[in-house]
Amino acid sequence: MIRQQFISDALLRESGAPAPAAPVLYIHGLGESALCFEDLLRHPRLAAYRHLAPDLPGYGKSPWSRVPRRLEEQAEWLGQWLRESIDEPVVVLGHSMGGVIGLMLAERHPNQVRAFFNVEGNISLEDCGFSGPIAAFDRQEFLEVGLQRTLEAIYRDGLKDAALRRYFVSMCLCDPRLLHLHSEELVALSRGEELASRLSALKIPQLYLRGDPRGTQSYSRSLLNGAGVPTKRVLDAGHWPFLDQPEAFVETFLEFLGSLD
Repeated sequence: MIRQQFISDALLRESGAPAPAAPVLYIHGLGESALCFEDLLRHPRLAAYRHLAPDLPGYGKSPWSRVPRRLEEQAEWLGQWLRESIDEPVVVLGHSMGGVIGLMLAERHPNQVRAFFNVEGNISLEDCGFSGPIAAFDRQEFLEVGLQRTLEAIYRDGLKDAALRRYFVSMCLCDPRLLHLHSEELVALSRGEELASRLSALKIPQLYLRGDPRGTQSYSRSLLNGAGVPTKRVLDAGHWPFLDQPEAFVETFLEFLGSLD
């Protein structure tokens, strides 16, 4: 059963029960919400773990801030909440933008993060399929016409893609100011091509998981390999491998969790 409650400035989905293993913190992507993780939160093979999946402030069912939080501020908000509310370090599962926020969280709050499972996190401009077109609008133009165009495109593509159908639902709820701000930040960080080297500098167990063939593309993979970041793939999957191939994803995630014992 998934329990929902408001914590600080966000809605938290929680399932499972406290266990000897580290709890799992899920961080969603750009325009997303923790709705995308609900199948994992109720998956029977993961029932022994405690799962914590917030809608980040400004996303999903969480309130919109008066001033939208930048990516580093989102990471800081998570770090403060973990310090105040969770008694032990967590395993972070970050998807897409959540991979970038997870990296920032691990860098800024190393005592709160035991390990990092990075799913399709941004590495280069190749990974800006959603953020790139959004950031191409200036803010006012995006608020006036860009958001509607973005939603219409995701809706059309979602007629043939179940993952995009869920994405459309979440994106309808998020703060459009935040969507544009985070898109600009993701494009700038991806263009800098330093995210792979920052991952390699982490002093915790980590794995970068990609969808194959429709997920992380060749140049980003070369940056990860060059930095020595451990990677694996889920076959016949795209940007949401946990939705495209849930059993293969859970198997890989359980192997990672088991390696931490």
